[in-house]
Amino acid sequence: MAATDFYQRLGVSEGASSEEIKKAYRKLAKQYHPDANPNNPQAGEQFKRIAEAHGVLSDPEKRKKYDQMRKLGAFDLGGRAGGRGAGRGAGSGGQGGFSEVFDFGDFGSMGLGDIFSSIFGRGGKGDQPRGDTIEATVAIPFRTAALGGKVPVTLPVVGPCATCGGSGGAPGATVSPCPECKGRGTISFGQGGFAVNRPCPQCRGRGKLPSQKCGACGGAGEVRTDKTVIITVPPGTDTGTKIRLKGQGESGASGRPAGDLLVTFDVQPDRFFMRDGLDVTCQVPINLAQAVLGTKVKVRTLDGKRVVLTIPPGTSSGKRFRVKGMGIAKGERRGDQLVEISVTLPTQLSPDQEELFRQFADSAGLGH
Repeated sequence: MAATDFYQRLGVSEGASSEEIKKAYRKLAKQYHPDANPNNPQAGEQFKRIAEAHGVLSDPEKRKKYDQMRKLGAFDLGGRAGGRGAGRGAGSGGQGGFSEVFDFGDFGSMGLGDIFSSIFGRGGKGDQPRGDTIEATVAIPFRTAALGGKVPVTLPVVGPCATCGGSGGAPGATVSPCPECKGRGTISFGQGGFAVNRPCPQCRGRGKLPSQKCGACGGAGEVRTDKTVIITVPPGTDTGTKIRLKGQGESGASGRPAGDLLVTFDVQPDRFFMRDGLDVTCQVPINLAQAVLGTKVKVRTLDGKRVVLTIPPGTSSGKRFRVKGMGIAKGERRGDQLVEISVTLPTQLSPDQEELFRQFADSAGLGH
């Protein structure tokens, strides 16, 4: 766990997906969390290093900047900032160095650790880590996907404990400054100039510790509960469509901003309609007499209404009729409804009916 490379710390490859990074972090955080290792004084430091790596690699923009610094050799093998890229500043004439990727002109006399913190948005109270993003697959009815609408979704989330109000302390417990962070709520760690601030693992970023932990949440200040979110489904939604709802994910620790909710829609099949682009198709059965003589049938549309469709004499099974403008609307475009005729044949005939069919076949010159 002493690896100075963020990817090595989490045990993932450089090309690891965000889901792989999250999975690796959760596994290691659970393993090295101080609460789970009360007799291991090194667990807290290992936990800090894991959190440090995850804080950068889980953010696409920060990860991109870290990868650029890493490829330029901005960190030497000892984990200190200032490798082969850092030594070629704007005034040294070096090509492709660290300072050419990040403009240090506005940082004045800041140390390299402060510069790194500014690049990655660390250390300021106004830029605290957000809660985790929740990813959910939501099944929606076919007609809701086609026409748009709202669906309620119940999600398991972590929220403030109602018993202690998020403080983590039992009722009546005294509260003292955290000895680990001296009441700041954050701790600074790293090597050389590569120092960043992270929430204190001892007090979970609160800066205070109660004399007795809350029995309802075990001192965590938060509990897992169910949350119902009303999601707006855009018209013309198809399976695989994703939407992001800001601030509807996991609550941030100690009052920090909540994460997002990333929803992937899964459109359920309908017993009557099928989709073909912006067109909808359906199948309407008619009997043999209707197919031969012609008829009129009422056909249900997406909006729940019915249209009258004229079936001409001699219509065969599989014939399609187009009802203009009754398909799916998306922007300024709108599809049609395609009605396919299915001719059903009698499976059992009475002797009189069979005789009538024989007479018909003879008169029409049809073999039988």
